[in-house]
Amino acid sequence: MAETRDVVELILQDHRRMEDLFRLMRSVEADRAAALREFADLLIAHALAEEAKVYPALKRYKKIDDEEVEHGEEEHEEGNKALLELLEVGEVGSEQWDEKLEELVQAVTHHADEEERTILNGARENAAMERREELGEAFLEERKRQLEAGCGDVENVRRIVHS
Repeated sequence: MAETRDVVELILQDHRRMEDLFRLMRSVEADRAAALREFADLLIAHALAEEAKVYPALKRYKKIDDEEVEHGEEEHEEGNKALLELLEVGEVGSEQWDEKLEELVQAVTHHADEEERTILNGARENAAMERREELGEAFLEERKRQLEAGCGDVENVRRIVHS
């Protein structure tokens, strides 16, 4: 993957990695538990970094719809709840696990698709590359901080969902 600081490209890279992890979590040949651990960390770090560093900055652009940004935050909450439900299933690969995985896939895929069409296209069209790179740096820094703190741990996800 090319090194980029463009926040739009960084977010898109995370979305593609999440799709890869969904494929692994669905595969009986893969280490599904490891894929879920990586996914949980990535989803939480990604969403918290967007909400802390990217969304507030994008709200300042007149041509980027505030309602879309707020809707993105609501969809993060839905994804977090679906993630928590999957993390709380005891047996990886059980019928209940597969069911909760599909709910998570649906919530996250819907959000990523909408975010790419609205917020990210708006950022690409309205924010100068220099500003997108500044946001990318801030996004990466916050994302790294969250990952180092073990943000995808079930207890942390529970705190986020119930706060």
